[in-house]
Amino acid sequence: MPENDQELLSRLQNDDEVAYKWIYSRYAEKLFLYAMNILKHQEICEDIIQNVFIQLWEKRKENNITHLKPYLYQSVKFQVFKSFRNQHFKQEDLTRLNLVDASLNASRQIEFDELESLINSLVDKLTPKCREIFIMSRFEEKSNKQIAEELGMSIQTVKNQVSKAIKKLREQMTQEQIVIYPIIIFMLTL
Repeated sequence: MPENDQELLSRLQNDDEVAYKWIYSRYAEKLFLYAMNILKHQEICEDIIQNVFIQLWEKRKENNITHLKPYLYQSVKFQVFKSFRNQHFKQEDLTRLNLVDASLNASRQIEFDELESLINSLVDKLTPKCREIFIMSRFEEKSNKQIAEELGMSIQTVKNQVSKAIKKLREQMTQEQIVIYPIIIFMLTL
């Protein structure tokens, strides 16, 4: 099984049915549980998951999906809302949807906190000068020229140190961390 969703998406867009089956096996049960937590109606949830995966296959060439997991959960959420619109659900169903959505937001915050902690620990491992320049560049958002002037060095030295820091950070992260955390990519490619 491919390790990351990006590879699966790429293969899916090239009509790879095996990749489609891997995506299904990786996410169908989780998406079903997500829908069940909201609706508590098994048949409706099964239909929703089926519709999401049918649409994923049918629109594989048209969709510009960059992050598979959030896309699938958003698709299920849309189908749940559509189901609410087409049927009359009780207020408790809507409340459950809000609670599950709040829970997902809390989960995202935890992931962000973990990401921030990971970045800080990796930055702390850089050499003192490299760390100082990287922090000024990425966290304080100073230009290479500003950093060079402040530290009394050439702009090229600043560029070299930032490149060195990025290279070391990339080496210390797994590929999955780079794919899962788009903010890391943003920080490492500025």
